[in-house]
Amino acid sequence: MAIKAYKPTTPSRRYMTNLDSGDITAKASVRSLLKKLPAHAGRNSNGRITSRHKQAGAKKLYRIIDFK
Repeated sequence: MAIKAYKPTTPSRRYMTNLDSGDITAKASVRSLLKKLPAHAGRNSNGRITSRHKQAGAKKLYRIIDFK
């Protein structure tokens, strides 16, 4: 586990450090076990907006896990 130091762009970031998990998650995920998760953006089955302030956001993937 490496320690990541941030560039001092603000006074609080000058002494900010964080753990870098690059060596833990070195493997890429298996693409055949990932499925696209469709976004609804606050719309119901008719396609009308039912909850406000929900825009597109980032695309999400669903990880298929076999619990047998």
